[in-house]
Amino acid sequence: MKITAIKTYRVAEFSNVLWVHIETDAGITGLGETFYGAGAVEAHIHDTLVSRLIGQNPLHIEALHKEMLNLPNAQSSTGVEYRACSAIDIGLWDLFGKVCDQPVHQMLGGLCFDKVRVYNTCAGTRYVSTNKIRPVDTWNIGASDGPYEDLDAFMTDAGSLAEDLLSNGIKAMKIWPFDPAAMENKGMHITPEQMKEAVKPFELIRNAVGDKMEIMVEFHSLWNLPMAKKIARELEQFKPTWYEDPIRMNSPQALAEYAASTDVWTCASETLGSRYAYKEFLDRDAAHVVMADLCWTGGLTEGRKIAAMAETYHRPFAAHDCIGPVGFAAAIHMSFSQPNTLIQESVRAFYNGWYKQLVTEVPRIEGGYVYPMDGPGLGTELVPSFFERSDLSCRISEL
Repeated sequence: MKITAIKTYRVAEFSNVLWVHIETDAGITGLGETFYGAGAVEAHIHDTLVSRLIGQNPLHIEALHKEMLNLPNAQSSTGVEYRACSAIDIGLWDLFGKVCDQPVHQMLGGLCFDKVRVYNTCAGTRYVSTNKIRPVDTWNIGASDGPYEDLDAFMTDAGSLAEDLLSNGIKAMKIWPFDPAAMENKGMHITPEQMKEAVKPFELIRNAVGDKMEIMVEFHSLWNLPMAKKIARELEQFKPTWYEDPIRMNSPQALAEYAASTDVWTCASETLGSRYAYKEFLDRDAAHVVMADLCWTGGLTEGRKIAAMAETYHRPFAAHDCIGPVGFAAAIHMSFSQPNTLIQESVRAFYNGWYKQLVTEVPRIEGGYVYPMDGPGLGTELVPSFFERSDLSCRISEL
């Protein structure tokens, strides 16, 4: 079997997402995806990677993965090179599963769980739908009026939101109310008024549902170390499950100091690329929960190595998802196949909303759990109407 063509797809409505089709002379196609900087990733795939992939056996996944990252600028990062590799790699695993008529989680070693807990990342319908990458700018509050505008809800009525999630069996939620203060003050300080405003959602959640709801706190790497530690101490009274990316993930020593300053777990980080970066943080005891985004960190090939390495340090693994429907499916397969999976991120505004506009199948989530996807490969495809969209653009490289 040989790779005969690589096609990439973008749509203006979801300008951050890039989809990849890997075509073969056997007529089997693999579907992949990545997120952010879609134009730059597309250019790298066609201008650099295609010459290394066309004509190769798509089942030689490890060899192709190494070839894609054997470049001078492809170091331990989540930059263009890694995002491009991630999209291709996910497509190769999808193709591998289809060849064997098995779901990807089986190709990765099989099910470790019958079901996996989910937490709801409280984003809104149009969250990160523009090509801006700065937090707050991408919130798009008020851009839609759907049934799951959870970002607006956690900022204005977090207690009612927690009650609604619990009524649907979801017992964990992630919020990020400190972002506005961080953006206004460039992460350098927070005023007493801003602190009070940012803490309010935690008070409302605990007053409404007590300890029935787990709270994960996202900081988007926006704070300097002293301020991050100050905020951590302020929030400890609410017993959050973890603090995620409180500072820039470029100093294992600094994050280790942060982790040692609080009893709350430190979660790191979808912004890290490759197992080599994670090892530096694990060696410093800087991360209690290892989070990886398979669309950024090197795909399923690298993701399973990161999860396995986390297990050697007795750390739980949690796949990131706040991206697109194909990456979400890949994360589900990864979570089910790794014995140290703690919980799976999900966004109900996405899997009940725009994901269904784009793919044939989304994972089944009921009662606070996600269930395995059983179709061959990833178990989902781009819907036929996707290829009829007026805002669709396509680039093709062929043998």
